[in-house]
Amino acid sequence: MRCARVVAAIGILGGTFDPVHCGHLRLALGMRERLGLDSVRLVPASEPRLRAPPIASAEARCAMLRAAAEGIEELAVDPRELDRPGPTCTVDTLIELRREHPGEPLCFLMGLDAFLRLDRWERWPEIPALAHLAVAERPGASPPEHGPIARLLGQRGVADPAALRRRPAGLVHVADIRVPDVSASCVRHRLARGRRVDGMVPPAVLEVIETRGSYRPCNPSK
Repeated sequence: MRCARVVAAIGILGGTFDPVHCGHLRLALGMRERLGLDSVRLVPASEPRLRAPPIASAEARCAMLRAAAEGIEELAVDPRELDRPGPTCTVDTLIELRREHPGEPLCFLMGLDAFLRLDRWERWPEIPALAHLAVAERPGASPPEHGPIARLLGQRGVADPAALRRRPAGLVHVADIRVPDVSASCVRHRLARGRRVDGMVPPAVLEVIETRGSYRPCNPSK
């Protein structure tokens, strides 16, 4: 008698992580619990297309991510985009992951604010065929009523998160997960002015920032 193959559901959370903060971790772990994901990969971007280049180096951002994920078995740092030349393209990353996990559910995690701008991403219509979109609600943002993102949500939206485990890709689920209203730019702003960021970044991440001297006015990378 053959045993059924266990299919793992994998979450993917991309971003510059400049620096990684508690909002990122709440999104990753909250979605992992809500969707029943086996793991979440944190994928730092190299050269984002729609925002300014990161302040911290790729090496420093990876060190911060690894410090944040230390001891959390369900989180893993995936630096593949840092090893790829040229601007970051999410669809290329998802193509690689789909080749590595051909029959497994992939869930691309994002906040509602990012989802509302999805149609500005490079080759964005290819993304739903490669991974589900799992969207966390954000304060002050609401699902669109018109336009291509509204049509995407109308055609592919599902209310039951369990549906995402039953197929490899193609669905959109908006979850009522409350993510702390923290931004990397706010963390950088406070650190550059010598202000405390308690509760905004994990202590282990703050230790890496202080050791490397990131985000200080005297930092040559600024």
